[in-house]
Amino acid sequence: MRNITHIVVHCTATYHNTKIENIKKYWKEVLGWKVPGYHFIIEANGNITQLHPESLPSNGVAGHNSKLINICYIGGIDAAGKPFDNRTLNQKAAMIGMLKELKNRYPNAEIVGHRDFPGVTKACPCFDAKAEYKILSK
Repeated sequence: MRNITHIVVHCTATYHNTKIENIKKYWKEVLGWKVPGYHFIIEANGNITQLHPESLPSNGVAGHNSKLINICYIGGIDAAGKPFDNRTLNQKAAMIGMLKELKNRYPNAEIVGHRDFPGVTKACPCFDAKAEYKILSK
């Protein structure tokens, strides 16, 4: 079993209606990735899809993936394409439920946002995940 130190919250930096298949196609065809960016992804309706086994690293945060579980909501930009926290109520509820499950499996892991890693200049996940989920990290 991997030594998981962080559960990382991400956004796709797309619109809510972006399809999971299009996200996966972008990773493969544009970025050339052989594995997904996240272990779990949450659609606007709150539906959670597992994209990659937890036992294997995904491509969430360059240089850190061997010790991470990556979870993402579809969205994160406004109508002008600028970073924006536009999580739906369904996504928020699904995220909390998923984070609770993951904390049960990885009790020593800290919940953080992608932007909380050194050298990361992205706004992802477009809100302060570390502060919002602090109560779950205890």
